[in-house]
Amino acid sequence: MGDDTHTTEAWTVARLLAWTSEYLAQAQVDEPRLSTELLLAHALGWAKIDLYARFDHVPAETQRTAFRELIRQAAEHQPIAYLIGRKEFYSLSFEVTPDVLIPRPETETLVERVIDHCRAGAAPEVNFLDLGTGSGCIAVAVLSQVPTARAVASDVSPAALAVARGNADRHGVSDRLACVEADALALPSECVPEGGFDLIASNPPYIADEDLPALPDSVRRFEPRIALTAGPDGLAFYRVLQGSAAEILKPGGSLFVEIGAGAAGEVRRILESENRFRHTGTWRDHIEGHERTLQFVRGEA
Repeated sequence: MGDDTHTTEAWTVARLLAWTSEYLAQAQVDEPRLSTELLLAHALGWAKIDLYARFDHVPAETQRTAFRELIRQAAEHQPIAYLIGRKEFYSLSFEVTPDVLIPRPETETLVERVIDHCRAGAAPEVNFLDLGTGSGCIAVAVLSQVPTARAVASDVSPAALAVARGNADRHGVSDRLACVEADALALPSECVPEGGFDLIASNPPYIADEDLPALPDSVRRFEPRIALTAGPDGLAFYRVLQGSAAEILKPGGSLFVEIGAGAAGEVRRILESENRFRHTGTWRDHIEGHERTLQFVRGEA
């Protein structure tokens, strides 16, 4: 993408898309065409769909300069979502920063199951906890679909909670969402409903420490490690849930967790080990078909 003084062909939107898509493909950036469209639309201040209505438009040099810088960073495998500051999840646009994990389409399976559970319940109001909320995508997506639900979104990171609050404001659910700084399940007592939560949902870190080097550069180098890894076997957070989640969950309340591919058996063994929880459901994601979401019900033990 050189200077116009060295070519007689103008850098139209169409030409920028074609050249840059090929460049990012050579740099082994995931989804190079989509990445190019998102970055160019961002540099121009347009919606992505506007690109196709204005193929012949020639962006100003200042816009091309901004676009070049974005492409440089993308070619270094900086995540596109961080470069443009947002990611779509469950048909909603979420602000994201390097302080939060980028929402994944696999996690929409967890959201779907929680929404279905809330709608099927007899209680007029559901109080749930989104544990390790990050961007707030789980809590906000559920609240946007279940107007009778209320939620606490907890995270150990104040910076992540600031992102979650912004996303709750963006989607008009902040009056039903309390963002709370807490380490795992050590919530302030005033944040726990009397009798406990009806439901806990969590997409915890579940990458084994030794598997971190094998992750894509865009994940390993740029996303927050605290949201990715969980001990030598990646199962540390499920042990924390097994030990403490029942204390803040109503008897008969449900725990929904996302898991790594192939981890269903081990996670079930951990959570059912002392009869605090009983496994009641497994769902596969819509991306690669892995077992991705498990439901457990709190027992009386």
